[in-house]
Amino acid sequence: MSRAVLISTDLVAVLVLVFGLYFPRNRRRDMVVALLGVNVAVMAIATTFTYAEVNLGLGLGLFGVLSIIRLRSAELGQQEIAYYFCSLALGLLGGVQFEPTYVSPLLMAAVIATLWLGDHQALLRGHVHQNMILDRAYTDNNELILVLENLLGGSDVVSVRRVRIRRVDLVNDSTNVDVYYRMRS
Repeated sequence: MSRAVLISTDLVAVLVLVFGLYFPRNRRRDMVVALLGVNVAVMAIATTFTYAEVNLGLGLGLFGVLSIIRLRSAELGQQEIAYYFCSLALGLLGGVQFEPTYVSPLLMAAVIATLWLGDHQALLRGHVHQNMILDRAYTDNNELILVLENLLGGSDVVSVRRVRIRRVDLVNDSTNVDVYYRMRS
């Protein structure tokens, strides 16, 4: 497979990832730029490293450090991080030639198919996660669950599966909690 075909395959794959999967489901315009940029940059560097007398591990390590710095500079959810790293992986697969030649496009398709399935609306329909700040300090977990179920529509509408108390402020009388719940059909 020629270098041009491999680069074209990467560009098609990242466009499918960004405009076929990520943006229609998440609508974060800022992430579109990040996903496209990191993919093309990683592909360009990986392609360059395959021609230059530079250790590929050095380049991958550099991008790993830069990615961690970038991911720490803005609040990203686990879903955005998954898309970010898959975009990075597509760029690596597009920049490095493997033998046999069908390996890169096959792995690119596997990455996209995995994200399509994992982020599909029907897969975990009704399972919701939300961070809430309550105007009262709750120290009793059972009471907190009852309050959360009532706030979210009542126990006949939602079922709280798990709560994770992030912070209880007894001075200002507030509770910051992550609540994981399921909408009842």
